[in-house]
Amino acid sequence: MAESLNLNVYKAMTESRSKSKTFMLEQDNIDDIKAVLDDGGLILYPTDTIWGIGCDATNAEAIEKVYQLKQRDRSKGLIILVDSVDMIKDYVKHIHPRIDTLLLHHVRPLTIIFDDARNLPDNLVSDDGSIAIRVVQEEYCQAVIKALGKPIVSTSANVSNQPFPSNFGEVSSAIIEGVDYVFKRRRYEKELNSPSVIIKAQGDGELIFIRE
Repeated sequence: MAESLNLNVYKAMTESRSKSKTFMLEQDNIDDIKAVLDDGGLILYPTDTIWGIGCDATNAEAIEKVYQLKQRDRSKGLIILVDSVDMIKDYVKHIHPRIDTLLLHHVRPLTIIFDDARNLPDNLVSDDGSIAIRVVQEEYCQAVIKALGKPIVSTSANVSNQPFPSNFGEVSSAIIEGVDYVFKRRRYEKELNSPSVIIKAQGDGELIFIRE
């Protein structure tokens, strides 16, 4: 009986150490991430949808690095993530009240293309002056953005015309080696994720679905 009890205690301690080790491996320091972003570096991180390549969305040189790493045509815009509806208002001229309400209550991750972008580099804004923005639902992403005080770029972590990664295990070595910081958290998740819904917001509040 005593041997059985000791064995159970040993198993519990081993499992506890294993969980503790995994937990420690998954830690990311927001100050370290902010330093990379402040320095114009690129990050590879999990969002509320798929793994993405990110940078300070107000840094034109960093944005150019993203295009180079993805081998992406400059005519194809990039999404930016914000931590709140209030932050959107700093980067677009007008948000229709209907959009404001939709963002607050929509359940699935939702990216909205807004007209009349402002306070953003030219190489981030589309030729027609629009910008795609998502209020990110991933709490750690929100914390990083809040610490930075600015939006971060979010674009799928793949070379253009290649399949997007459904989890970290599908991210290519070329992308991993091409960034300055790879998030530790959520690397071991096996769940397959998908990109967000994308809609275009018209000035009158009408919505056009681009990707459902």
